[in-house]
Amino acid sequence: MNRHRLRKLAGQAGVIFAVLVLLSPTVFFFFWMASLSLKNEVDNMAFPPVFIPHLPTLANYAKVLAENEFGRDTLNSIIVTFSATALALAIGVPAGYGVAKAKATGSATLILLARVTPALSFLIPLYLIFQKLGLLGTLVPLVVTHLVLTVPIVVWIMIGFFEGLPPDLEEAALVDGATIWQAFLRVAMPLARPGITVATILAFIGSWNNFVFGIVLAGRTTRTLPVAVYNSMTFEQVSWGPLAASALVVTAPVLILTLVMQKQIVAGLTAGGVKGG
Repeated sequence: MNRHRLRKLAGQAGVIFAVLVLLSPTVFFFFWMASLSLKNEVDNMAFPPVFIPHLPTLANYAKVLAENEFGRDTLNSIIVTFSATALALAIGVPAGYGVAKAKATGSATLILLARVTPALSFLIPLYLIFQKLGLLGTLVPLVVTHLVLTVPIVVWIMIGFFEGLPPDLEEAALVDGATIWQAFLRVAMPLARPGITVATILAFIGSWNNFVFGIVLAGRTTRTLPVAVYNSMTFEQVSWGPLAASALVVTAPVLILTLVMQKQIVAGLTAGGVKGG
């Protein structure tokens, strides 16, 4: 009994150690970025590096919020991200249901190809299309291009959930006279609510963090927050304090959302959200 317990404790300690090793680079870089944002430029350029600031300051955050029009950029990010996420759910949830019920595994793979294909592959044709339509510099190209990221995520997750649902309930609804759409809306969707939650969160994060489409297709007044962080760098020098502060401001909504919804994310994924067709 004692030997078994020791093995169990050793296994748990090994798992904890492995997790700490895997997370340590991410945690270190995050706290280093936070340290840069709370120091003046003299401390940021000091050698040897100063990790803990002697006199923490919020001047970098004040400078970023005052000089870089973060209010407008934040509003742009909110409009683009919420629009892209909502459209992805409207398209992806029914698509995932259709693929799951048709057992079209090949279609699921093709849908996922759009997600794994580098975003740069889409930029030239999309740029030319929006240029012909006169939409460059508006928010419309950003919303449309973000669907390349969000729709495959939603479809792939929902396929796993809909495949795991018991078919008896939907068949009973159809026998009672319901149409396929009524069975989908009244039976399948309520049961797949955890999957929809996970798909919404992941689509939101993917859209919020996207940089490539914004840097090419957005104008000066329609840029999103990741582009604003990039524009905070100059050719003369890199101001590490404001750059770190702006990066943390952009990261904060996603980080808070992940921390608040972590239980729902874990529960949704373990309930079948990542099962492929």
